[in-house]
Amino acid sequence: MYISSQGLLVVLFVGLVAGWLAGKIVRGAGFGLIGDIIVGILGALIASLLFPKLGIHLGRGIVSEIIYSAFGAVILLLILGLLRGRGRF
Repeated sequence: MYISSQGLLVVLFVGLVAGWLAGKIVRGAGFGLIGDIIVGILGALIASLLFPKLGIHLGRGIVSEIIYSAFGAVILLLILGLLRGRGRF
């Protein structure tokens, strides 16, 4: 699989914004640059697996991808919070 440098920048940007949004929603703060990117990209993977099975489609474009990824990242952070036993969102 080949990804151009421009495509890689878009993926990293979407991951960064989605991870930052999820961090603000769930924890009230971000996770740093690398942490936000990782959370956002993992959230995008979760959303791409879960949402089509639920029949959820948000549209096309970078804004919908950021929203899609942020929802997936919030789900990821909530699951991790429950597994840690933190108990609060």
